Amino acid sequence: MSDVIKTDVLIIGAGPCGLFAAFELGLLDMRAHFVDILDKVGGQCAELYPEKPIYDIPGIPHVSGQGLTDALMEQIKPFHPTFHLGEMVETVEKIGDPLFRCTTDAGKVFECKVVVIAAGGGSFQPKRPPVPGIEAYEGTSVHYAVRKMETFRDKNVLIVGGGDSALDWTLNLHPIAKRITLLHRRDEFRAAPHSVEQMRALVAGGKMDLRLGQVTALSGADGKLAGATVKGNDNSITEIACDTMLPFFGLTMKLGPVANWGIALENNLVPVETSAFETNVSGIFAIGDINTYPGKIKLILCGFHEGALMSQKAHRYVYPEKRLVFQYTTSSSSLQKKLGVN
Repeated sequence: MSDVIKTDVLIIGAGPCGLFAAFELGLLDMRAHFVDILDKVGGQCAELYPEKPIYDIPGIPHVSGQGLTDALMEQIKPFHPTFHLGEMVETVEKIGDPLFRCTTDAGKVFECKVVVIAAGGGSFQPKRPPVPGIEAYEGTSVHYAVRKMETFRDKNVLIVGGGDSALDWTLNLHPIAKRITLLHRRDEFRAAPHSVEQMRALVAGGKMDLRLGQVTALSGADGKLAGATVKGNDNSITEIACDTMLPFFGLTMKLGPVANWGIALENNLVPVETSAFETNVSGIFAIGDINTYPGKIKLILCGFHEGALMSQKAHRYVYPEKRLVFQYTTSSSSLQKKLGVN
């Protein structure tokens, strides 16, 4: 067994809700370590839509997924959380009251009094289209997420899909791509009506192409895409010249090892009570998209609220002999000192 890392709280998942939880915990003098399966912080915001605007963060009219992540990282800087990225928590074992031993797939062992599951919906994997040999182009010419728009400048981009992601990136990449072709199996879309209207206007103006059908084969060499073979709805076979393809077939959610941690599950989600968002196991909390309760809404702002209430209850486990006095950051000199604003 490797050396044990001791901390007050282990947060599983470094998305926005987990990051803000570290802020609330820090205000109450609780130290936190993070473990996240991704190689970067920010969760889905940073991985799937880093440059896409978010409009429903209170007090911020719009911010990108990466922008929100950066702001949260700046906010928790005074509390010096430690991040263990590219790792997955495999086991959570209760060894005290309260005390947990958590082990990652990299062999790291943590001991903590509180575990916070902030893992979104679990581990999200993009659905791979059933196209023979597509693996050879993944990461070079075939991408399942847009992490940097500049990557697609002056490219012939084939976007496949009919949902919000496909339409959003069709519209966002159109100004910088050489040519955009949107391919969907039918002339009906699951995306926001306004986005569909904008796309059809571009097609009508000859500024992009819309094709109906499915990709059956790819051509190219050394991972560099040259074109795609498309079978139309009338069984016709045509070729689309493209050097980049973005398939948006949705995501597959994999709950992963959470199912083996002894906590109750309900339809692959973690049921919690709503005074502190604690699971059926005392000392293990779940916040953000991974939890469920009556009236649950999957919004980042709701996860922030859950993290704040979770921290109040967590304090009882970490400091059982210490009375918690609620304070406001606007008026508490001690909290302002912790934040470095005095």
